[in-house]
Amino acid sequence: MDDKKLVRISKYLSKYLRHEPEALGLTLAPGGWVEVDALLAGAAKDSFPISWDELEEVVARNDKKRFSFDVSGERIRANQGHSAPVDLQLEPKEPPPVLYHGAPEGAVVEILASSLQKMGRHHVHLSLDVATAKKVGARRGKAVILVVDAAAMHKDGHKFYCSDNGVWLVDEVPRKYLRLL
Repeated sequence: MDDKKLVRISKYLSKYLRHEPEALGLTLAPGGWVEVDALLAGAAKDSFPISWDELEEVVARNDKKRFSFDVSGERIRANQGHSAPVDLQLEPKEPPPVLYHGAPEGAVVEILASSLQKMGRHHVHLSLDVATAKKVGARRGKAVILVVDAAAMHKDGHKFYCSDNGVWLVDEVPRKYLRLL
C-alpha cells in the first residue's frame, strides 16, 4: 500500500476508534477494544472498505503506533488520544524523571499561566524525547517545547500512565512542574 493510502486509512481509524465509534455502529469495550469484523463491516457500510491485509499493514506501519491488535488478533484499538468515553484500563506507572510536551506557540502563555490540560481528551500526552514533542506540537503551527518535571509530579502524587505505543499520559500538568526548553 502506498503511503498516501496508509495515512488516509490511519486518519479514518483514528476518527472512529478515538472519537466517533458510534457513527460506525461501534461500541468501545473496556480498554478501547472493538471487534475487527465489526470495524471492517462498519467501514464498508460507510463506503470506506478496508481489507484485513490493509488493516494489518496500517497497524504495523503507522509511524506513531497509534493502533494495536489484542493477542487474538480479533480486536483492535487506538492506543490513546480518545475523546469518546472509554475506560482504557491503564495501570499507573512511575515515569522517567523528565517528559516533554510540544505545544503551538500561541498556547504557551496561557499554559504557563495556569496548567497543561487535557482539553477534550482523556489525558495530556507527553513524550519521552524532544523530537517527538516537536513533531506533535508542530501540527498546529510553530512548536514550543515544554519540559515536564515528571519525577516531582509523581513524588507529589500525580498518576502517570504509559500507552502501548510509549506515550505518557497524565490528567494535567500544573504550571509549577513546567518550564520552557
